[in-house]
Amino acid sequence: MKRTHMKSINLKEKYDHVNDFWHPHQIGIVDNMQVLLAKIKGEFVWHSHENEDELFQVVKGTLYMQFRDRTEVVQQGEIIIVPKGVEHCPMTKNDEVVQLMLFEKLSTAHTGNVKDEKTQTDYPKI
Repeated sequence: MKRTHMKSINLKEKYDHVNDFWHPHQIGIVDNMQVLLAKIKGEFVWHSHENEDELFQVVKGTLYMQFRDRTEVVQQGEIIIVPKGVEHCPMTKNDEVVQLMLFEKLSTAHTGNVKDEKTQTDYPKI
């Protein structure tokens, strides 16, 4: 089996290539999971993923993960895992730009079965 020599990934440099809010960019694949970087601002779309869990790591800022019964505050350096089938809506407050790293299956649709103007179908590789 051929092995590829791996190099470190500088997140700060990669975030410089992410210019649009709510448009994840792929920085790697681990088995059938993709590692994505995103910048978010404001409120996203209420949605769920029927067959996939999602992991959100806050690299910079504060994420407010809304669930139908509560909102979880996720600070810089923290993660939150949203189980499959759970409706959620990420947001930021006071126009703060938040940097996220996401871990999700390659099959995960950006907004689940919900179609919205913010829905992305292509994650650029950076």
